[in-house]
Amino acid sequence: MRKLTLPLLLALPLLSGCIAKTAWDVATLPVKAGSQVVDWTTTSQEESDRNYGRKMREKEAREGKERRKHEKECRKRPETCESYDGYRASTPD
Repeated sequence: MRKLTLPLLLALPLLSGCIAKTAWDVATLPVKAGSQVVDWTTTSQEESDRNYGRKMREKEAREGKERRKHEKECRKRPETCESYDGYRASTPD
């Protein structure tokens, strides 16, 4: 019995640090989890700007495609050609 007690007493300071670290991790886990959920549910300004830029590029590509189609039709039938009044990516100020 004494042979087991001595190594256990010597290892106790090492284990207490490990136990304290584990207790700290368990105590801070809800805070970390909560902040991660907030991070997942909110959109950063950088992400918002990136999404807006992507959306505008897609709209401009659509407008360009429709304008080219309109110009092609005008070249085929110039007598029926009118000014472009199709899709516009953004409205002028």
